[in-house]
Amino acid sequence: MLISFSQAMAQCSEADKPSLLLGNGFSRAWRDDIFSYSSLLDRAEFGEGGDKIRTLFASLGTYDFEAVMRAMESAIAVLDAYGDQAELRAKVATDIEALKEALITAISTTHPSAINEVRAEQFRSARSFLHKFGSIFTLNYDLLFYWARNAAELEPVGVRTDDGFRGKRWMGYGTEQEAHFLHGGLHLYDVGSGVFKHTFSSGGIRIIDLVRRNLDAGRFPLFVSEPTSKKKLERIAHNSYLNFCYRKLLDLNGCVFVLGHSMDENDKHIFDQIKKAPVRQIYVSIHGDPDTEGNARVMANANAFLGGSGRRITFFDAETANVWG
Repeated sequence: MLISFSQAMAQCSEADKPSLLLGNGFSRAWRDDIFSYSSLLDRAEFGEGGDKIRTLFASLGTYDFEAVMRAMESAIAVLDAYGDQAELRAKVATDIEALKEALITAISTTHPSAINEVRAEQFRSARSFLHKFGSIFTLNYDLLFYWARNAAELEPVGVRTDDGFRGKRWMGYGTEQEAHFLHGGLHLYDVGSGVFKHTFSSGGIRIIDLVRRNLDAGRFPLFVSEPTSKKKLERIAHNSYLNFCYRKLLDLNGCVFVLGHSMDENDKHIFDQIKKAPVRQIYVSIHGDPDTEGNARVMANANAFLGGSGRRITFFDAETANVWG
């Protein structure tokens, strides 16, 4: 039995705002035809190994880029075990990198070009939803959350969200950071000397156009697109911004909402960190019929990954959150 979003909010203490973890469902609720994996696959360009990569998607019966990368990683492990397969191993490894780059490029090229492609009433609804939370953590690469929090002229006004950046540079320690891009984002980039973000104030050029210019020059945004939780965590550990955001999960307490996440094992590093925090109540969104096989897996994984002594897992109907109006 699912409860509604308003019922879940009513169960949280009024003293402190709950925290929020956003998955891809947040963006898909706005435009599924842009942000679903099937849409990204349609637009992806894989280069020289494209035919083989697309055959893998079909053979595995999935649109999930990370699932295909995991299968390719497993193939490498098999080749290593049998030995004397250096040439084939190198080819598979090259195609894994091509798959990562294709995912980034597909997201960048299909992404809405300007903030005004989202209607004002949709932003007002999203801003009202996000304003109900204190710390917000997102696993999404797109700009929808960033845009919604920065559409300052729309209701509710006066919402100040600290993302740790001062101007274009991330300052990190000593800020009141509330917004955390756990796996990076299109607007973030690492130049070695620090992590920076694209802003519209960069000569009046739209953020997505800056991203595309960088891609044309072979410079990629700060993305964690590794196929497994272990490899994602390794990538996070080697970047100061990502590592800072990851460690902030330990500060979670009270109520935490998880919206639009499939609870897959490839993000288990995130759930393991949350499980270490003094969180007493977690609300996980379910989209559609809770009795489907997919949603049964979501609920089973949520209990397995996040449950524990003194902590309760409750499921709520995603549609009742009415994020985009």
